[in-house]
Amino acid sequence: MQPSMFNVRVPLDARDDIFLMNTLTDAQLVVSSDVAALLDRTAAGEFIESAASDDQREALDLLRDNGFLVESRAADRLALDRYLAAVKGDTSELNITLLTTLQCNFACDYCFQGDHGDYNLHADKMSMETAERVAVWFERELDRVRPEKFVLTFFGGEPLLNLPVMYLLAERARRAADARGVALYTNIITNGLLLTPQVVDRMLPFGLNGVKITLDGDKDTHNRMRPLRGGQGTFDRIVENIRAVAGRCRVAIGGNFDLSSAASFPALLDFLKAQDFGDKLVKVNFKPIVRTEPLPAKGIIPLMPVGASGAKESLKGTCMTSVGSGAGAACDSCHTMEDQMTLIREETQRHGFPTNSGVPQGMCHVHKTHAHTIGPDGSLYACPGFTGQAALSTGHIDDRRDSWRESALEKFERLHPWKECGDCAFIPTCAGGCVAASQSQLGDMNMPTCHKPSFESALIALAHTAASAAN
Repeated sequence: MQPSMFNVRVPLDARDDIFLMNTLTDAQLVVSSDVAALLDRTAAGEFIESAASDDQREALDLLRDNGFLVESRAADRLALDRYLAAVKGDTSELNITLLTTLQCNFACDYCFQGDHGDYNLHADKMSMETAERVAVWFERELDRVRPEKFVLTFFGGEPLLNLPVMYLLAERARRAADARGVALYTNIITNGLLLTPQVVDRMLPFGLNGVKITLDGDKDTHNRMRPLRGGQGTFDRIVENIRAVAGRCRVAIGGNFDLSSAASFPALLDFLKAQDFGDKLVKVNFKPIVRTEPLPAKGIIPLMPVGASGAKESLKGTCMTSVGSGAGAACDSCHTMEDQMTLIREETQRHGFPTNSGVPQGMCHVHKTHAHTIGPDGSLYACPGFTGQAALSTGHIDDRRDSWRESALEKFERLHPWKECGDCAFIPTCAGGCVAASQSQLGDMNMPTCHKPSFESALIALAHTAASAAN
């Protein structure tokens, strides 16, 4: 036996214990330093199991049962391959992110997708006819996959700019799921400006699980970062909308920061804590803005990072500041923001808000066969970060056969950025990082975007939380 390559540990000096985690099995243990020493002696080939004491045998059994000890490195690799294949082919959930429109009523300076110039005049918006065809596609996929759960997330652009399509598809999804005995969870990712109790009440019968709303710092900072086209602020109205719906549905707060705005987030957290809806927020999670000029992509239109020169004119893609699902997962490739990410996460935890641990929670939807993003024209994509890039469409709701879509699908089916990560213990939870960021920043979706220092920092906080719970 030998220690697993997926073991990570954090010394708990105050109590002479060690926090152990195996990122493949997700096992977490607080053990004495003697037990950790057993692992070290096993790694060095210095421990003879036949000569072990009863206490040592009991500890070894615990470590073996939780995946901390494995037969060999080859067995560890095989277990990883099986895990990745199981996640990829999992049929328990059909997860669809649907973009009702690529238009947006904000004019964020870091986003090409907002109301800048004439962009919204030309940005795609799903028609009712297309929505009807999407509804038929829902039914076909439910019959083909036979999932236990159907997760439908409305996104954009700003999805509430196309309410008729959202209502139609939510109702049809409800009907299709009920007819097949499938649980439906509907989410909305919105800037919050058009969110009203009437919208929430209309969506509640259609499985509304929650709404995610973006606030980019305290009032002054948010109004600078996320104004209307005329420069008017949006903070006060969004907060009033949150207050109006917080008792009706689950509400999560997201946000984007850069070096100019990161310092304002503690004040935002103070503000949220003081609100009458503060204790109703189900998650508060913030992430960095990508502003780096990308390398040229290999033979395709690149996913432009926000703020890049000419992005508004050259690409009708989805907003890079909101990549991800209703769960709030997102990513970037801006390593200069690692410290700010850690500080803001710690402040969020200190304020008592539910938030991500900072340790990645597993493979994202881009690696899952039964997770799709649907663009306003009915094109399918592997994740929202590629929406609008025709060369990276993996299919269409009409099942049309195009060589370039089939080529893109093959690329995504063969994704393996983690193979460049060596023996990194975070592979099972990170899988090489954000593929959209890899494509836009590195020009190659099989090159990893690494945030290991941030993960290690988050692991320390997780260790101390686990240790406190064990007391």
